[in-house]
Amino acid sequence: MRQRMRQVRRAKRRADACIGLRESRDRYSYRIGHVTCISGAPNCVYKEAHTSTGFIYQKQFLNIYQRLTNSSGIMEPPPAKRKVSAVWDHFDLLSENKTIKQMVAKKYEEEKERVKMEVQQAVAVSITADMWTSVNMEAYLALTCHYINENLQLCTSVLGVKYFPQSHTADNLAQVKRGMMEDWAITNKVKCFVTDAAPNMIASTRQLQIRHSICIAHSLNLLVRKSCDQVPTLTSIRHKARNIVTYFRSSTTAKEKLAQVQQQMGRPTLKLINEVPTRWNSTYEMLSRLHDEREPVWVSLASLNTVLTPLTADEYTIIGETLLVLAPFHQATVELSEERRVSGSKVIPMMKMLYFALERSALTLHTQAAIHLHEHLKHRVTDTASNLESLSVMTLATLLDPRFKSLGFRSSSKFNEAVTRLRSECASVIGRTNEPQPGPSSQQLSAPTSGMLFSIICMLFFGNHVLKCHFFSDNLWQDFDIEVGRQTTSATADAIQEVQRYLAEGNIARSQDPLKYWDNHKSLYPNLFNLALQFLCTPASSVPCERVFSAAGEIVSKKRNRLNFKTLEKLIFLNKNL
Repeated sequence: MRQRMRQVRRAKRRADACIGLRESRDRYSYRIGHVTCISGAPNCVYKEAHTSTGFIYQKQFLNIYQRLTNSSGIMEPPPAKRKVSAVWDHFDLLSENKTIKQMVAKKYEEEKERVKMEVQQAVAVSITADMWTSVNMEAYLALTCHYINENLQLCTSVLGVKYFPQSHTADNLAQVKRGMMEDWAITNKVKCFVTDAAPNMIASTRQLQIRHSICIAHSLNLLVRKSCDQVPTLTSIRHKARNIVTYFRSSTTAKEKLAQVQQQMGRPTLKLINEVPTRWNSTYEMLSRLHDEREPVWVSLASLNTVLTPLTADEYTIIGETLLVLAPFHQATVELSEERRVSGSKVIPMMKMLYFALERSALTLHTQAAIHLHEHLKHRVTDTASNLESLSVMTLATLLDPRFKSLGFRSSSKFNEAVTRLRSECASVIGRTNEPQPGPSSQQLSAPTSGMLFSIICMLFFGNHVLKCHFFSDNLWQDFDIEVGRQTTSATADAIQEVQRYLAEGNIARSQDPLKYWDNHKSLYPNLFNLALQFLCTPASSVPCERVFSAAGEIVSKKRNRLNFKTLEKLIFLNKNL
């Protein structure tokens, strides 16, 4: 009996390295190498499961887990099974030939083939790219693909997160991007690259000879930050606000005192938000939270032993007017960062609305700091909107969105240029569609045949009439081919007519889905429908890459700093594509 107990304890210690037991009422949950499973039906898998090589959420891990379980939810035993103890009798350890890592690798290959097939069926794709550095100071390049599938749904897939040990030059970036596009066989389908404003990113896209668009979220963040830095009074207020927020976030006494005062005043317990230069809208969020909680903050500072100087009433007035000016930019950044809706076509109309919002807010400003901020923002918004209205990929997306069309443009001259560009693109589509397929007689026209050579010889000896007779008899379809050629020359006129009919039609409501509109009107505007599939898939920002890096940051932690970069790529791919 003692020997049996020693064997049980020894086996249990070996199993504890990869298996943990937690009791939740009458149900036991098992941790297989950090993969949380529950005995019983597979639907009882925990919401977040952590594997020894990363994490895969419930939906992803459940797919793998169901492959290993039968209908009753009990894991099928491997050929060479080993029982640990009486407690573990109903549960079998995975064999060495069927580890979680191998399952992840197999699932990765399956999903990659599925996603590749779906991407290759798309008419066109747009790509977002960004760089990220892990806690191990390892650089990674992420590419996400955006396209409209056959069901006219906007889809997003992660192409890969490549380890990037080389120098971050434009040549190296272009080489890796080109290799990833060739691996996915989408080199000729890419219509636009969306990146931040880093010079190496812009130069690498230029080397690839692909349209480029700067992330609008980055642009708005830089626009607001530069404008705020040019107002000395506002800079001083932001500095004081950061000190106050830092004090309440770093001192346990101050934090508890603020929560106590908020409860006494009948307010919800809210923490203060600090400003972070790399986080979008952080200036607005810090000032907004501090302005809303100004009374609890003032009472807390008065009762605490601190040398911090609270903000004065005049400074809070400046903050209030500053928030009035910055509120539209906060709303625009949140809306343009969406991933599941058409967003690229919103960029130009959104800049127009920001300009109008600044003009309206000018009537309610009284402090000099807010007025100066308003002037700087208005100047930068005007320049940014002018540049965007000259960008072909954005102008075409705006025109092809039935919610905006001509109403999305602020400049009438830029709108006319965009319409001309749209007609040219439409004529190109018509030309490719009506391109005549050469038949046998057309091939005879392009290359001299034996009959034509014989006619030439006869012409030299017997006269010109022999060649004419044989030539026309040998090219029966010549007149027809000439007539088809005349029809293709009218592609520009057909394009003008189709574009005019589309633009003359009324706009749909802004809340409606433009892809549903094109699904209902693809027979009425077949060529513009083809262009809509190409340009409406362009995202407004590179936020999809930021979300990928957020997931990567949770995987590559200090406790798991030896994670292989190939395994990391597979885990992120499964996490985002399943």
